[in-house]
Amino acid sequence: MSKLCEGRVVIVTGAGRGIGREYALQLAAHGAKVVVNDLGVSRDGIGQDLSAAQSVVDEIRAAGGDAIANGDDVADWNGARQMIESTVAHYGALHALVNNAGILRDRMLVNMEESEWDAVINVHLKGTFATAHHAAVHWRSLQKLTGEPVDARIINTSSSSGLYGNIGQTNYGAAKAGIAALTVIAARELKRYGVTVNAISPHAQTRMTENLRERTPEEIAARHPRWIAPVVVWLASAASAEVTGRVFEVGGGHLSAMEGWHRGPEAEPVDDPERIGPVLLDLARRARRNADMKGHDLD
Repeated sequence: MSKLCEGRVVIVTGAGRGIGREYALQLAAHGAKVVVNDLGVSRDGIGQDLSAAQSVVDEIRAAGGDAIANGDDVADWNGARQMIESTVAHYGALHALVNNAGILRDRMLVNMEESEWDAVINVHLKGTFATAHHAAVHWRSLQKLTGEPVDARIINTSSSSGLYGNIGQTNYGAAKAGIAALTVIAARELKRYGVTVNAISPHAQTRMTENLRERTPEEIAARHPRWIAPVVVWLASAASAEVTGRVFEVGGGHLSAMEGWHRGPEAEPVDDPERIGPVLLDLARRARRNADMKGHDLD
């Protein structure tokens, strides 16, 4: 019986632990050849150790799968290019890129240092852009060479912190909101080449989230990465060709297609700063009521 990702070559960044590890294992179980990328840094992005990535590779190979380890830095322009080029050189193809790598430097806005802002934006937002750019360049060249759609995938990682907002994470939330916007725009730009671009907003219990709040054993079980990985495996497959430009909320008991910015409560335009005040207050209060009725589960 054929497997969902049989023969497809997939890069997973940040795949040495947590959600990324589960992605790599499930992709391999469904026939993908997996490039396990991980710098092996700490939760806040310090240090470097390829052993985490190699451990996942060993686990995949022990189960009969095909995988290689990669230690390129997603936030380094040349490193991101090298990751794409070395994958194509080794396997002769690239079918999907899963951008999962990330770090945290949580701090309140008034206490955040410039270096803490730069580090998080660099890994999450620039790291997603850099790898996606070099993959897209490869696929565009391939499409122009063959004249056929490349049937390729980019799967990014957003977060409830970026989509809803979360105190203490201005750097992380800004990066994740930017990734959601990047996903929508890139999906429109790359459609002509046969590339789909989607993102997930995962609720998972990993070293990135385990200290953010206390959770019950039932909540932790619902946030196991096994609930999230199937979405990524399917999105990486050829079966997902008609789905693009979407952000899916997954894990923690959720499975939904997110809906982005849209017009909420409305009023007639006013050209007087004094008269517009009460109108804006009313709009803000109505919008707040709508948000309270929906409710959101932040990581």
